[in-house]
Amino acid sequence: MRELTTEDHRAIDRTLALTGHIFDRGELDRLDEIFTPEAVYDLSDVGAGTFEGIAAIRDGAVALGAGNPVAHHITNIVITGHEDDRATAQSKGLIIMADGSVGSVTHRDTLRRENGSWRISRRAILAQRTPLGGLHLTHASER
Repeated sequence: MRELTTEDHRAIDRTLALTGHIFDRGELDRLDEIFTPEAVYDLSDVGAGTFEGIAAIRDGAVALGAGNPVAHHITNIVITGHEDDRATAQSKGLIIMADGSVGSVTHRDTLRRENGSWRISRRAILAQRTPLGGLHLTHASER
């Protein structure tokens, strides 16, 4: 198994960050820069369904129209695993809606290196609905 290089990490970070720029500018003809052709975009946790393939992802964004966020901010990118030309990553996302409301999500991504570039082959969006992930918190002295 080949280790991820610093360049791989930077390329993965760039791909994930580029998603917000492409969607926010409505440059949906550039989705092939961030997704593999057969990519799965799973928005079922936020009630928007699952889209398979770049054309379906593009059509889903167009159909959502004014319901799309006006800004996507991706942060806290952590590469959680890799194997040869595949990697998994997790990141946080802030979405800003036209009415000024803000939401928080977690992105769970699987990426694949093809022809020297990293692309998302599967993305699942998970909504953050409870503080601290709904965990019961204890103080160190209680353990």
